[in-house]
Amino acid sequence: MSSNHHDRPSHSRQDEHEFGEERESLWRIAFAPTIWAFHFAISYAAVSVYCFKFEPVASMGVLRAGLIAMTLAMLAAIAWIGWRAYLRWDVRGTGEFSNPEGSAEDRHQFLGHAGFLLAVVSFIGVVYDTLPLIVLGTCR
Repeated sequence: MSSNHHDRPSHSRQDEHEFGEERESLWRIAFAPTIWAFHFAISYAAVSVYCFKFEPVASMGVLRAGLIAMTLAMLAAIAWIGWRAYLRWDVRGTGEFSNPEGSAEDRHQFLGHAGFLLAVVSFIGVVYDTLPLIVLGTCR
């Protein structure tokens, strides 16, 4: 009974460690879409306030430059998140685009795959959020 008692805690610690890594990965896959959502909200709120309050008084050039700088920083952050997710996916190392076995390693790779795809979609979303800012010259 004593040896069985000692086996459980080590197995339990391994399960806790794997769960902790998966929980961390779940948070990571939410970062890129969250950055996209913040970019959308900040960009459109800033332009709305400018068009409502400051258009006749100030040029849109400073606002545009600030929002483009913010966009570049957010695109860099999303690219970094996507690169880390791509490395976690490990498609180059395994050669497998899917993970049919369902092992702990397969789950980690799936979360990397999902995080990579969400980063790609978020990157494209931020680019599309920025297009009106670049194309439109005025609020009218």
